[in-house]
Amino acid sequence: MAHGIFLSVIVPVYKADAFIRKNLEKFLVSVKRLAPATIDRVEIVAVIDGYVDHSLREARKVKGVRVIGYPKNAGKGHALLEGVRAARGNVITFLDADGDFNPDQIANLFPYLATADIVVGSKRHPFSKIEYPLSRKILSRGYQILSKLVLGINLRDTQSGLKLMKREVLEVILPSLTIKRFGFDIELCFLAQKHGFRVVEAPVFIDFQGSSTVGPSVPFRMGSDLFAIRWRYSVKRYYQKKYQEAWFDFRTRL
Repeated sequence: MAHGIFLSVIVPVYKADAFIRKNLEKFLVSVKRLAPATIDRVEIVAVIDGYVDHSLREARKVKGVRVIGYPKNAGKGHALLEGVRAARGNVITFLDADGDFNPDQIANLFPYLATADIVVGSKRHPFSKIEYPLSRKILSRGYQILSKLVLGINLRDTQSGLKLMKREVLEVILPSLTIKRFGFDIELCFLAQKHGFRVVEAPVFIDFQGSSTVGPSVPFRMGSDLFAIRWRYSVKRYYQKKYQEAWFDFRTRL
C-alpha cells in the first residue's frame, strides 16, 4: 500500500563518538521496519554539531545514514535546523542520539498525525513509562510550570527528544526561529500553537542512558529563553513581522 510518506529522521550529534555508531545502526534497523507498513521511504540524517571528537568518523561508518556537519559547535537547535534543510522527506522526526528513546516508538506516533500537525513524545503523558533520575524529573516539572506561566504553553513536555511533524509546519515556522540551543524546542512548540497548528502529546517509554550533554547552566539559559520568546512575541512583535515578511515574499513570487 502506498502512503505517500517519506520520513526523514534527524539525529543531532554532539560529543557522541563513544556510542553514535552503535546507536545509528540500531536506529537504521528500527526505521527500516516501519516500511511498508507505515511509510513508503525513509532516511536518517545525522548532523554532527561541531567536530569536537570522533563523532563524524564514527557516524560515517554506518552505511545507509546521511551524515552532515560543521566544524564549530552551534547547539542542538542549529543542528536540527541544518538537518531539516538537508532532509528530503515530507514527514520529519527528531530523535536524540543518546538512545534514551527506542526508535521503534516512532510507529506509535503516526496514528496521531492523522489529526495533528506535530506529535510530541511526552515524558509527562499519563501513559508514559520513564526511568529517569529524580533530579531530571524535578527540572522537567519545574520547566513545564514556568513555560505555562510565561508563554501559556498547554503542553506537559516540550523538550522531548522524540517529535514527529509534517514538513509544511516547519516550512512556516523555521524562518522565525531564533534559538539555536536547548530553547529551540519550546520556541518551536510556542510558534506552532500561535500559528494555529495542532500539537498533541503521545505516550513514550524511556530508558535513561546517562549520556546527556545537558550541563548545570542549561536550565538557567532555558529559563531566560522563555522570557526572551515572550519579549519577542508580545513587545517587539518580531515573530509577527517575520511571518508578514515571508507572506509578502511569497505573494510577490506568484
